[in-house]
Amino acid sequence: MLKNFFPNKILSIKNQFINGLIILMIFIILFGLTYSLFISPEDYIQGDSVRIMYVHVPSSFIALGIFALIGTGSILNLIFKIKIMPLITKSLAPIGTIFTLISIVTGSLWGKPTWGIWWVWDARLTSMLILFFFYLGYVLTWKFFEDFEKASKISSIIGIVGLINLPIIKYSVDWWSTLHQPSSIKLTSAPTIHHTMLVPLLMMLVGMIVYSFIIFLMKYKTELIKFKLNKNKNDR
Repeated sequence: MLKNFFPNKILSIKNQFINGLIILMIFIILFGLTYSLFISPEDYIQGDSVRIMYVHVPSSFIALGIFALIGTGSILNLIFKIKIMPLITKSLAPIGTIFTLISIVTGSLWGKPTWGIWWVWDARLTSMLILFFFYLGYVLTWKFFEDFEKASKISSIIGIVGLINLPIIKYSVDWWSTLHQPSSIKLTSAPTIHHTMLVPLLMMLVGMIVYSFIIFLMKYKTELIKFKLNKNKNDR
């Protein structure tokens, strides 16, 4: 599977493929938003404020998923010294940063009508904020260090250490008494959320994943070109 991300494969991707993904993303997200805002019912307790869930939950899933990929890629980078791995994780990091910020902001917007307060130092919220700082540290490392090898090593260490925070985020609602509700969707059991809410939620998740993949391909392609140009410049 890693072969699909080799430079020759990525650089040969046609604009038609990207345009096709963009059309698919727009279709899925528009349909998902329509379902979320106009078809899906309001919650019997939270009312219409529950519709924030359709952006908040997918953003949180993607934020965690991308950092899991960054952490895994960082381990592979330090152990096997795969040259493309730092470029892959570097391309993923800005996307994860944005979705983490969206998760925190929408969580705050959702918390005000639900809890009566914009922010509380709840275990789930605090650990998500820590994740955001890990993302910032990762991104800023590549900004501040011009030496590729040094930036790669430092960012990989940040990615690996940040992995520790992921299970804390996932299980924080089970380990501590928090205001945040328990997970409604679990891999080990049937979802506790009604299908009229689950369907648009999954549609928004798929749409955001496609969006993330598009941005990743564009960013990764740019990073490969920059790396190639810098290498040719240094070889002269």
